[in-house]
Parts: sequence; structure tokens; C-alpha cells
Amino acid sequence: MSQKKPYVILTRTLPDSIETRMRELFDARLNEIDEALSQEALIEAVKLADVLVPTVTDRIDAELISKAGDQLKLIASFGTGVDHIDLAAARQRGITVTNTPGVLTEDTADVAMALMLAVPRRIAEGDKRARSGSWQGWSPTGMLGHRINGKRLGIIGMGRIGEAIARRARGFGLSIHYHNRKAVHPETEAELEATYWESLDQMLSRVDIVCVNCPHTPATHQLLSRERLALMRPSAYLVNTSRGEVVDEEALADLLAEKQIAGAGLDVYSDEPNIPQGLIDLPNVVLLPHIGSATIEGRLEMGDKVIINIQTFWDGHTPPDRVIEAML
Repeated sequence: MSQKKPYVILTRTLPDSIETRMRELFDARLNEIDEALSQEALIEAVKLADVLVPTVTDRIDAELISKAGDQLKLIASFGTGVDHIDLAAARQRGITVTNTPGVLTEDTADVAMALMLAVPRRIAEGDKRARSGSWQGWSPTGMLGHRINGKRLGIIGMGRIGEAIARRARGFGLSIHYHNRKAVHPETEAELEATYWESLDQMLSRVDIVCVNCPHTPATHQLLSRERLALMRPSAYLVNTSRGEVVDEEALADLLAEKQIAGAGLDVYSDEPNIPQGLIDLPNVVLLPHIGSATIEGRLEMGDKVIINIQTFWDGHTPPDRVIEAML
């Protein structure tokens, strides 16, 4: 590549230390107001940038990529998921795409575990009651929930995050069940004492908590359809820290309202930041504002990966976190 510094455009505000380092290494244009770029601004960015640094809030579709200048050679996404980028369109234009895998595993697993505890034990409801002034003190039948010890956890997507959740869940006395494209390594399965279900439908009808951890792809779009959600036990709970598009949210709201599913803990939604009113109105749902990866440590590690990917690519080498379509 050229010895000149690449012109790098950031679509959102990143941690100060990351932005400072980018300014030192690259000709970097920052987004100081930390608002998602308009479509017009994104078009301008792809026309000018050598490297675009988008986040999951940016839709980098085929139409946008078609407007990119010939100088755009790298999309270094700040995030793990790449469902917001049309990888095929990027490949056709000769644009490399990178992401930041691995650094968010523990943070996301923490939030998933927190939701597994919060929903059955009615933590959010209890907090609201304690603050409202309506609490009359302890009673034998007050705010009764369900214990998770001894229950079955069904994990959809046993990748890094799924395994991290399984390890935490075992510490809380849950037995591990999982559905994946294929079974994990026998040693991992033995360590987690996990039961593999090739049939998702069969697993859904047998577990007490369903935890969604698979990426959003065409194959997983509304994987948990109305029909599949209806297979869950009336006493079961759903937790989703992956992507909202994996779940039929309208069907989920209906089944929760009808008490065909006991409760849900959600950190992601299909049309963020919009959350379906049907979910907002339900007391048996804990809603978080997509904070699964929101730790200072995680954001700094993500930024470091973006910088390494850009520098490696600009030096003429294959970046370590290059995204390959076949891997998804």
C-alpha cells in the first residue's frame, strides 16, 4: 500500500485514547457529536475515505457500497457482528471487511447471565416496587419468583459466547443443553457436561431457559418463529443478547401476554432503538438498551483491534480479523 497515511473516517465517537491513537497513526476524521451519520453523510464518507470505521448502527448495504470511491479498500467495523454490512457487495468491489471478534465474549456472557437471574427472580419488578413507595415490607408470598438452580438451560449457538455463558450457568447449578450447526469438540462438551440437540424444536420443548447467542444471518432470521416459540414451556424463559432479528418479537409479545411463556430478558431488538410497545407494556420482561458489550475494557480492546486491522492492511498484509463470508 501507499506510504501516505490512510484517510480514515469514523462514523461514531470512540474512546478518547482510541481516537487519539488513530489521529497519531492515520489521517482520521472523527465524529465528535456521537450521532449516527445520515445516509447522505455515509455516502460522502464512502466517496472520500480510504478506510471506513462503521459500527452496528450503520447500514452498509449494496446501494451504499456502489457509491464508494475506488480508493475505499477497507471497512474496519467497530463490532463483532457484520450483518449490517453487505459482504458480497464489498467483495465484488474489492473491499476488505474486518471486525473485532473475541473481545466481547465475557462482557456479553455477563449480561446474559444477569438476565437469566433477573427475569425468574423478578429483579426489575422488585426494584420498581422498592422505589415506588408501595412496598409494605416482607411477606411470605411477596414477589415470588423461581429459582434457576437445577433447571435446564438451552443455548442456541455454542460459539465463544455460548460457551462462556455455559460455564457461568454451571456455577449456578443449571444443566447445559445446546443447539448448534454441529456439536462442539468432545472435550468441551465433556467439560460443560452439555447435551447436544441436533433438533432445535426438540430442545425448545424440554428446557427451562432458552438463551439466544447465534449471529443474525439469512439462515437465522426469525429462527425463533411463532411456531417455535410456541414449543416452549409455559414456565420457560427466553434470554436474547445476540440480535433481535433472530426472534419474532411480535409473536414473543403475544405469547408472553398470554402466559404461554413465563418471561423474557432482552438486550437486542430488530429495529433499534425502537422497542415494540407490546414488549414494553409487559411486567414479565426485562428490557436493556443493548449493553451486552458496554464495558470500558471491551470498548478499548475493540478499538485496539480496529487500529491493528487498519495498520496491518495498510502495510500490505492480511488483517488478522478479516471477515470471510464462508465463515459466517
